[in-house]
Amino acid sequence: MYNVAYVHDDKCVAEKGCRLCIIYCPEADTIMMDLEKMKAVVVIPRCKGCDLCKVVCSTHNAITMHPVNQSTGEIIMGAKEGEAAGLGQAYAG
Repeated sequence: MYNVAYVHDDKCVAEKGCRLCIIYCPEADTIMMDLEKMKAVVVIPRCKGCDLCKVVCSTHNAITMHPVNQSTGEIIMGAKEGEAAGLGQAYAG
């Protein structure tokens, strides 16, 4: 099982100008701005689980990592977080 990022809307301050997770995500078009909610949102199929967004959001703790059901592609909320992929591991094809 692999992890993906999840943005908690109640903690995300993107509407106040914070865009660190969007800026620092190494995978293009993975964390986007939801213009209706003015919050960051993760495109789950693109997320490699590198954990970098969680690190840059450590002030607000709006991003948590959760395992994904490999057959459905859905986040398993409340499940124990697995090991984070290293950048080389996440992008090793």
